[in-house]
Amino acid sequence: MMVRTGPRLTPRLGSVRQQPVREVTRGTTNPNRLRRVDRWLAGPQAWRLRAGGPPIIVDLGYGRTGVTPRELYDRLRSVRADVSVVGLEIEPARVAAAQPLVRPGLHFALGGFEVPLGGGATARVVRAFNVLRQYDEAQVAHAWALMTARLDPDGVLAEGTCDELGRLASWVELDRDGPRTLTISVSLAILERPSDVAPRLPKALIHRNVPGEPVHAYLRALDEAWARAAVLAPYGRRQRFVASVEAVAAAGWPIVGGRRRWRLGEVSVAWPAIAPRT
Repeated sequence: MMVRTGPRLTPRLGSVRQQPVREVTRGTTNPNRLRRVDRWLAGPQAWRLRAGGPPIIVDLGYGRTGVTPRELYDRLRSVRADVSVVGLEIEPARVAAAQPLVRPGLHFALGGFEVPLGGGATARVVRAFNVLRQYDEAQVAHAWALMTARLDPDGVLAEGTCDELGRLASWVELDRDGPRTLTISVSLAILERPSDVAPRLPKALIHRNVPGEPVHAYLRALDEAWARAAVLAPYGRRQRFVASVEAVAAAGWPIVGGRRRWRLGEVSVAWPAIAPRT
């Protein structure tokens, strides 16, 4: 089911008439790097894939190889067999290098934030990871507007960042009306404290992790709850993380989702609670 999360969008999305800025990413594409966001797309977001006709899925800015679109294709076909995955890159050499991976339902093309699909087609999912990290924060709203304009009515944009091995990740969930949630997903095996994810916050938030900003207060609340839950350490890190999220939710933070996700080291919070101050 779709979870309503209250008031929408801060900051405003930019005009889609402006010409997009194009910068080639470093292209790091370690296998299995994006497993955490893929698990979220195939889990609580699976209802989107099942709605309506055959869905088009876009992996935007996939990097030097086509491994992440191929993994996305494999993972989402377990939810719906007729998904079509399109890997988009602005670097022609990367599109050419990925062609050996082409198969029915998986192909690669030139494109950026404007998400060119041809024939007026729209996307059910756009995954844009480690793309906006190199842009200025002021450019984020415009990039979001371009990408969300290409979503169908049940579509979602997952825009975020992760480390090179996919152990620390965070992303913003957006639909056509703007941001809905922030999700952090961490490997509990390496976790020292929840704010370890801070260097991997999405571009819209990474420079806002300072006193006085809501996202800083949120991460601090998670850290404090994690510290208080240390008494549960003998029962395992999953129990400790679940207890930490329960404490944060009890303190009034609008947590979205439940224990099944928390046990994975994943927690989502409604966007208005952590949106940057203007």
